[in-house]
Amino acid sequence: MANISVRLPPEIERDLEEEARLTKRNRSDVVREAVGEYLTRKQKERIIEEMRQAARVLYSNPQALREGSEIAEEGLEDWLESIEREERAAGIDPDQKWWD
Repeated sequence: MANISVRLPPEIERDLEEEARLTKRNRSDVVREAVGEYLTRKQKERIIEEMRQAARVLYSNPQALREGSEIAEEGLEDWLESIEREERAAGIDPDQKWWD
């Protein structure tokens, strides 16, 4: 495991000491967990931003938008059919209106 040295402002050092005391862990464990969580969050943020950018590109392309809509509609139909099959298998009549 690598060693690094970090300078912390007094208020962060105080909070770190308090967290270590409250959780009965050493400061290195608390810092290691915090850095790991930070890096995981940043990675997720980058992935989400990449997905947003890809969605913007696709949304600006009429053909891609049309094809995406067709795929979504097919998926919705398949999903609804699977629900109907499950209801029939469970002895439920999917044509019966349950909301009456």
